[in-house]
Amino acid sequence: MKLSVLVFTFVVILQLGDCRHTSWIPNIYDVVANKTSQIRNYVREKSRSLKHFYVENVRNKITSYLGIDDDNNKVLEETDSDSQARIKRKFKGYIDAAKTSDSKIFDSIAPEDLEYKCLEDDPSVHMTTPQLIARNGYTAESHTIVTDDGYILTVHRIPFSKNSFNRVSPRKTVLLHHGLLGSSADWIIPGPKKGLAYILSEAGYDVWMANVRGNTYSRAHVSLNIDSFEFWNFTFHEVSQHDLPAVIDHIMDIKGWDVKINYIGHSMGTTVLFALLSTKTQYNKVLRAGFALAPVAYMTDIKSPIRLLAKYSNNIEYLMKLLGANEFLPQNAVLRWLSKHACEINHYEEVICENSLFVLCGHDVKQFNRTLLPMILGHVPAGASTRTLVHYAQEIKNDGRFQRFDYGIDGNMKQYGSPTPPEYPIHKITLPIALLSAQNDWLSGDVDVTNLYVQLANPIEHYIVPLREFNHIDFLWGVDAPTLVYIKLLQLLEEGASKSFGDEPDIETNDLSSLNR
Repeated sequence: MKLSVLVFTFVVILQLGDCRHTSWIPNIYDVVANKTSQIRNYVREKSRSLKHFYVENVRNKITSYLGIDDDNNKVLEETDSDSQARIKRKFKGYIDAAKTSDSKIFDSIAPEDLEYKCLEDDPSVHMTTPQLIARNGYTAESHTIVTDDGYILTVHRIPFSKNSFNRVSPRKTVLLHHGLLGSSADWIIPGPKKGLAYILSEAGYDVWMANVRGNTYSRAHVSLNIDSFEFWNFTFHEVSQHDLPAVIDHIMDIKGWDVKINYIGHSMGTTVLFALLSTKTQYNKVLRAGFALAPVAYMTDIKSPIRLLAKYSNNIEYLMKLLGANEFLPQNAVLRWLSKHACEINHYEEVICENSLFVLCGHDVKQFNRTLLPMILGHVPAGASTRTLVHYAQEIKNDGRFQRFDYGIDGNMKQYGSPTPPEYPIHKITLPIALLSAQNDWLSGDVDVTNLYVQLANPIEHYIVPLREFNHIDFLWGVDAPTLVYIKLLQLLEEGASKSFGDEPDIETNDLSSLNR
């Protein structure tokens, strides 16, 4: 007993030391640090907070869920099918119980505060996208755009490369569009050597980065209060019909209406492109080509925990109560439950799985650069509407159909004149589009991407990343993303560019190979 008390005391001191709150015990810390290196290394390796230790001690609250043998303290063996059945059964039980307990049951099995407090002492963690761009020696611009329905958006731009001689933006233009919970920061977080925005800039492109309504950089409206239901009453459909056209039109106003814009989207950034091109078909002629990273349209082959919410998507009001009435609450009770029981947690990944982006999209240990974690947690999640998440859940429930928002029979009759929401007519998309997908993608499965590809009228190529472990998030921050994805992406861009911009040189093989270094 005395030994356990002593060890626990050491752990408390060391945890406080990690978070840099040791000013009141400097001498004690020095003594303990010198004599308990093994304990210190163990605790740091586990990367646990005091609250996590406490949760471990009260794990009896969820032993039945985890299938733990209390006598031997071991997890009982089970098949994958047994595990999936157990997850669905328990999730239903928690949902049913939450209906009568105001969701309090979720709080009883997961800690309330999951913030990552021990960030590195790096000021860049809290910098904005333009500040990060400028910090790395590039010129950064911010453009303010008002949509036709009153949302005020901010678009960021790298107009020319770092070492550009004439400081004039090139004719070649690319628009980068982030995914759900993302922002323009997604494209620059890895830094100049591995961030796609920087790589494109050095390849001779004028780089524009969109920010959708409701995220960190676009949280304003000409007349609506940001805390109101009306402000957050949108899904990816409204983004495709209002935000994306406004951004494209603004770029053309700046550069001339004869400019051809290359579009690169990730995840939801591809969804809004498909929704735009299939409904406002004139943009098929405005854009030059589309490049979809981890494309999301059809959703039949889903591994993400979002599938657990799909069966409740008909009860929109209740689902929005659980996830956040207006803005998707990334640290609320349901996400805490998913982070504890739908993520494979070990060591430092416990912190990663507390972030809603990784909970929904997955995590690849081998491809994840741990040094980026403070930067990622400083910028993600950037904000999204709960209705967008509900919209995706509806698609999953309705056999993966790529359709507009389902308001229920009565609401659909008023909105669409039919009892069911219409599907997006993919066959109307004539823009040349390349799909780049991965085999370990939780949200963009092989079956769905293939189904999308065969329906495109003018496909360029379906490129599958040649690494089985590569996943949804790796397209942005994977260690080998430059060599596995970006080299191929640049080749696809330049092959088309030689036809449209015959007077501009293509990237040489040596330039592409430099990304390997």
